[in-house]
Amino acid sequence: MNRYVILGTAGHIDHGKSSLVKALTGTDPDRLKEEKERGITIDLGFADLAYPDGLKVGIVDVPGHERLIKNMLAGAGGIDIVLMVIAADEGIMPQSREHLDICDLLKVKRGLIVINKSDLVEKDWLTLIEDDVRKFVRGTFLEKAELLAVSSKTGDNIELLKEKIHELALSVEPKSVNGIFRLPVDRIFTLKGFGTVVTGTAVSGRIAVDAPIEILPKKIITKARGLHSHGEALKAAYAGQRVAINLQGVSTEEIRRGDVITIPGKIKTTQVIDAGIEMLKDADMDALKNRSLVHFHTGTSELVARIIIYDKEDLKPGEKAYCQLRFKEPVAVMAGDRYIVRRFSPLLTIGGGEILDPSPVRRKRDEKLQDLRLFEQGGLREKLSLKILQGGLNGLSPSDIEGWIKADIPEIKREAGSLISRGAIIQCEGRFLHKTAFDGFAKKVVTALAAFHKDNPLKPGLPKESLRAAFKGLEQKLFESMLGLINQVIVEREMLRLRNFMINLSDDKKVLKDRILKALEQAAFQPPTKDELAQAISLKKEEVGELFKIMASEKTLVRINDSIYIPASLCTKMMDGLKDFFAKKSELTVGEFRDILGTTRKYALPFLEYLDSSRITLRVGEVRKFLLKK
Repeated sequence: MNRYVILGTAGHIDHGKSSLVKALTGTDPDRLKEEKERGITIDLGFADLAYPDGLKVGIVDVPGHERLIKNMLAGAGGIDIVLMVIAADEGIMPQSREHLDICDLLKVKRGLIVINKSDLVEKDWLTLIEDDVRKFVRGTFLEKAELLAVSSKTGDNIELLKEKIHELALSVEPKSVNGIFRLPVDRIFTLKGFGTVVTGTAVSGRIAVDAPIEILPKKIITKARGLHSHGEALKAAYAGQRVAINLQGVSTEEIRRGDVITIPGKIKTTQVIDAGIEMLKDADMDALKNRSLVHFHTGTSELVARIIIYDKEDLKPGEKAYCQLRFKEPVAVMAGDRYIVRRFSPLLTIGGGEILDPSPVRRKRDEKLQDLRLFEQGGLREKLSLKILQGGLNGLSPSDIEGWIKADIPEIKREAGSLISRGAIIQCEGRFLHKTAFDGFAKKVVTALAAFHKDNPLKPGLPKESLRAAFKGLEQKLFESMLGLINQVIVEREMLRLRNFMINLSDDKKVLKDRILKALEQAAFQPPTKDELAQAISLKKEEVGELFKIMASEKTLVRINDSIYIPASLCTKMMDGLKDFFAKKSELTVGEFRDILGTTRKYALPFLEYLDSSRITLRVGEVRKFLLKK
């Protein structure tokens, strides 16, 4: 299988980054007419370097002008290796420093240092420049990097540089193809005969031709009509590749640089994130004040953010803190993504860090920050457990978790499974619920039922809907499933009671029960209604209704409708009569049913409605058919 690595250039304007790329690949990365006329790189350029062993190095060439840092940042997000280019005749310049700072903040781990234009200086001067460069990169990820003096004009050491790139690229840990597919868009154009095409570096996952995709943050659902990488048509594209995607039915006006191509329904956009921030030691400012506006860069996107610094009123150069960044526009990010912040004005890179939580909980400024420390320093299992806990009673779906954190999906599933087996989380209605949240729910339910039974000793239970009002925002199906998981609670249709609850009737109530049962047995299939019975035995209809429910829960009575109850023995007699009838005939009329019960049409109809609703009989026109086995 081919290996894919992304190399990005870095360095000051006119230090020969683009000419070096051309010397390495034969491709001029400056594609714009203005770039060729002015002789400077304005926007991102692309080329590729293919090796015989299947290694393919995609090259992102970035502009070096200070006013074009935002374009440089759009290209820096997905790189694995940086090629720091410094001109021999000029040495270290301001954008050499800023580009190195950016790569350091983005945690680029590998790179090569190239002193270009070696043909323009004497050997002694070159030695001095090399010494300066070594001091310049001290304490950064480039401190032990290979340093080569080359000339893109004469070709000196270009082949050696290719070898060094190959050697370094083989040491790069491949981007994960097991995560969610994400491609931050860095270029949009129309190709005749194809339509809209977007390009970018696939930072994770994989995608196939005709696969459904979502464009965030606009939530446009479409599909990948075609895939290309450096001019080659692909059936599938993988993390680490430079990819061009031909979009179906989407215009260029609907997309912009900074949008993210991903799998539908996985990643949720956000306008608030919690993050760790690190200020550059030599940031050109006294301090970053709380609630300042900053320019925020991640992937290929740029947004204006207001920064809320936790635990501090300002942040001085070299300091670290936790913060919240608030945006006017939505952004598609995941926990674990890196970002850069620049001063609002004048535009200068001042710091950056890691996104810790793209869907943070509400907190007060003086609240403790243990959750952010865990999101920064903890393992995946700990992070998942805490995020599910923060999901409260509704918990989180597996899709929610997969779209929250930058991690391999099989690893997320494995750690979630481990949490379930340990009893730390519960799976209910396809959602993950933290045991702490469930225990709190169970305790609240049991307490509410105990209080209800104490205040209503003669009622068989509490209606579910009455209890649900205490859990606003909790989904109905999840609420009902969670009730079924509480050992102390019995769920009987729409009624809830504690398992150890029994109705303790006083002696006079027991006498009334006997009187009611005797009255209903004597009435047979012409039973009095609740109101009629109350009048007959000189009781309030509410008390009769309460006793009806108690006797039904004890299975002494059977509820026909809200007003009519009959003894269970009569219900059995009715069923036996039906079975005998349907053993001889296949259809039953109202008149025939009336005769079976020895009652009148007035009473026969509610009994038939009960049988229909209980799926014992089925009404077909004016007759009934038997649904139970004969």
